[in-house]
Amino acid sequence: MKLLRLFIFVLFIGLPSLSGIAQEENIFFLHTVKAGQTLYSIASMYNVSVDQVTKLNPGANEMIFTGEVLRIPQQKRSTITPLFHTIKAGETLYKLSQIYKVSVKEICDLNPGLNAENFHSGEVIRIPSITKETSQAKTDVAINTVVSKTEKEIETPIIEKYKEMHKVKRSETVYSICKKYKISEEELLAANPTIKTQGLQKGDMLYIPYPAPPKPVEKIPTDKELFEASRTIAKKTGSIKLAVMLPFKEDSRMVEYYEGMLLAVDTLKRSGISMDVYAYDTSSKNIDILLKEKSELANMDIIFGPRDKAQIRPMSEFARKHEIKLVIPFTSKDNEVFSNPFIYMINTPQLFMYSTVYNHLLKQFSNPNVIFIENSVGDKSKEQFISGLKDFLLRSGVTYTTVGDGASIENMAETLFNGRTNIFIPTSGTHVEMIKILTKMELLKRNNRSMAICLFGYPEWQTMTKEHLKQFFAVSTYFYTSFYTNSLLPEARRFDIEYHNTYRKVMEDRYPKYGMLGYDTGFYFLRGISKCGSRFDEDINKLPFNPVQTGFLMKRVNNWGGFINQKVFFIHYATNSEVERNDFD
Repeated sequence: MKLLRLFIFVLFIGLPSLSGIAQEENIFFLHTVKAGQTLYSIASMYNVSVDQVTKLNPGANEMIFTGEVLRIPQQKRSTITPLFHTIKAGETLYKLSQIYKVSVKEICDLNPGLNAENFHSGEVIRIPSITKETSQAKTDVAINTVVSKTEKEIETPIIEKYKEMHKVKRSETVYSICKKYKISEEELLAANPTIKTQGLQKGDMLYIPYPAPPKPVEKIPTDKELFEASRTIAKKTGSIKLAVMLPFKEDSRMVEYYEGMLLAVDTLKRSGISMDVYAYDTSSKNIDILLKEKSELANMDIIFGPRDKAQIRPMSEFARKHEIKLVIPFTSKDNEVFSNPFIYMINTPQLFMYSTVYNHLLKQFSNPNVIFIENSVGDKSKEQFISGLKDFLLRSGVTYTTVGDGASIENMAETLFNGRTNIFIPTSGTHVEMIKILTKMELLKRNNRSMAICLFGYPEWQTMTKEHLKQFFAVSTYFYTSFYTNSLLPEARRFDIEYHNTYRKVMEDRYPKYGMLGYDTGFYFLRGISKCGSRFDEDINKLPFNPVQTGFLMKRVNNWGGFINQKVFFIHYATNSEVERNDFD
């Protein structure tokens, strides 16, 4: 008796834990942190607050790591709210469509970045919201099927259902009769229900049904077959309609950007591509009113703009509604890209760029000896880059050392390793810090000619090349950047001449050069639309592109969002006085 009571008690206290497991699956899903993602961007991606995420992941507000798995609050699926689902091992696209009672096409349409290659365990996808129309349609089909079947059964004469009649003989059994006619016991009993209540008697007349036809083996389609079936067939675009929406009256750089884009349009038109160009000044204007007043905007294939962050949300909603590509050329600090598949962000957010730089660093230098030169005046502008790099190096098994920017040549020499590339990285990118470091680096390299020594730094260093060109060459200087040009490059020379001949002026001396940025973005996207048509998103990175200044590697941020440009160059001022633009893609 005691044992029984104990068992009941254990069973009783065990029930809440089982219930808790079921509840947990409904209140959160799992997200694996990818390179460049922040807690804020992850929260924005799933339309939840940072506080909600940290509540489920204690300590996440201090630091998160690439590859870390976070619990994300799950919103209840409704007629307006889709569900997020983390793919589990063994799950297939077909299986998910059955579980959630939606079509494969609905899942694919809601996740344009999903394909057979990235459909794997740990990947997060969106499940369509519940629609009354879809539910009603499925119900109607089910009802009609049942009604049709019932009517057919009533109309069919009973004799047509059976093959023949059988008179029961002495000692015959259900088993022997079924064996004789090659039918199952279930089939015989269904045709003769009185057997269950009265048994078999000699002389009984039994209905012998036709043997059931063999059930066709259901072939469940593979993920690859399903994705191929939902794959967009490439359709070429006719005359491309593009709009440029920028504050031309407020900012001369926007005019220069537009002028560069017009040069790209002219180049493409000469190759036979037809285009219609529309320009709208957004200076001091209510963007919502402008979008409503200009009805032709709804028919655009692509829009370039805006400049101002406040205008991104309404333009994003407009682009989504009318399925128009929206290229945001300037700001990198907006989260619309995480939820709108029609957005293309050109200016790479810092953390996305940093993670790319870290990986490229180990591609460029396979066996590095990294020495950080610590800034003595407390400049913190590169703190996030440096701390992320140090963590990346340690996780990659690469050790590093640190010296102060006041260290002697002898102290710096003590950090060198023969047979490895010795990379000095300042923790500050200021001009003052560079001046302090360059002279020491020249002496260090001169005194250690047998050693592989180089200096590695930041995008803003390209603004300092005129003053320090010889020293850059002397110390083998590298810096990372998403844009680069100089007058020695043939593409840059050609563009400078064409721009001057067309507009009778030179571009503003700033980095990046907005005229070149306008040309590169225009040429890349407009040629891509012409060549790739409706398969632009899938095929754009396959087209060869030699930029005047800005490179492109458009990567989708998640399966349902837009694209961020993740192209990063390493610029190298080599000791042989040549400038190299290293492209890793």
